[in-house]
Amino acid sequence: MDLLLIRDLERLRQTGNFSQAAALGNLSQPAFSRRIKALEAWVGVTLVDRSRQPVRLTEAGAQILEAGLQASARIEQERSQILEAQSLPDKYVVTFAAQHSIGWRFYPAWLQGLEDAYGPILSRLRADDLPNCMRDLKNGSVDFVIAYQRADAPRGMCVDSIAIGDDQLIPVCKPDAEGLPLFRFDTPGVKMPYLRFGDAAPIGAHLEPLFLDKLLSRRLQTVYENSMAGALRIRARAGDGVAWLPRSLVAPDVDSGILVQAGEPDWIVDLSIRLFRNTERSNRTTRSIWSFLEVRQSVSLLPEA
Repeated sequence: MDLLLIRDLERLRQTGNFSQAAALGNLSQPAFSRRIKALEAWVGVTLVDRSRQPVRLTEAGAQILEAGLQASARIEQERSQILEAQSLPDKYVVTFAAQHSIGWRFYPAWLQGLEDAYGPILSRLRADDLPNCMRDLKNGSVDFVIAYQRADAPRGMCVDSIAIGDDQLIPVCKPDAEGLPLFRFDTPGVKMPYLRFGDAAPIGAHLEPLFLDKLLSRRLQTVYENSMAGALRIRARAGDGVAWLPRSLVAPDVDSGILVQAGEPDWIVDLSIRLFRNTERSNRTTRSIWSFLEVRQSVSLLPEA
């Protein structure tokens, strides 16, 4: 699949008009339309609602666009890092693995802060489901894993972890015309459509104590599940249900009013984001980074004078 087709879809989303989007891409309108149809044929579903003007992306179109832009950004990042590593062959490339929801927004800001304080490093990110991240940490394919607090290391694995950030799981849904939650929990006997993390996403386990304490399971009806927070976010924005999602991921949507917080104020789950390492597989560069983070954490825990 030609990734440039994703750029075409992005231009169409921005303009809502085939002719204007074609002009932005220096293409004729018929050629542009063929490219969009080629992308739809590759995905296998309709990505653009052509029944209205301006045209709009379908739910599937929005989902494939977000995934495509992430993939394109990752490829560009990897290309830059490869070129940099080739120009500095004696430099070690530190490999991080992270859950998808952490890799999308938290990781770039955290890495920038690390480099501002520690100094520039060559690095790359592998975003994947947590079990795969921990497997790669065990076999030495990655140097560090960034995950939420309850990440479970495989048995027999020598793992250290250190806190590097905080987040929250907050219930969100699409707003109604008055800006209030589209799905209200104050209607007796009515189950709310629930957008659930799949079993492959351990982040969903953080919600179990809350659901047990507030008896929420009996008030929710699962209508969709996915291990990727980004996919749940798209469905929530489309008005398909309520989802508990990382605040770091949905903050821009909440600030702009695309999503609103649902439920009660105390239905928020606090999370700690931790950096994990395999003590049996390290080198001078990774040990230096770890020591720096340990010292910085120790300093932050000191009482103020």
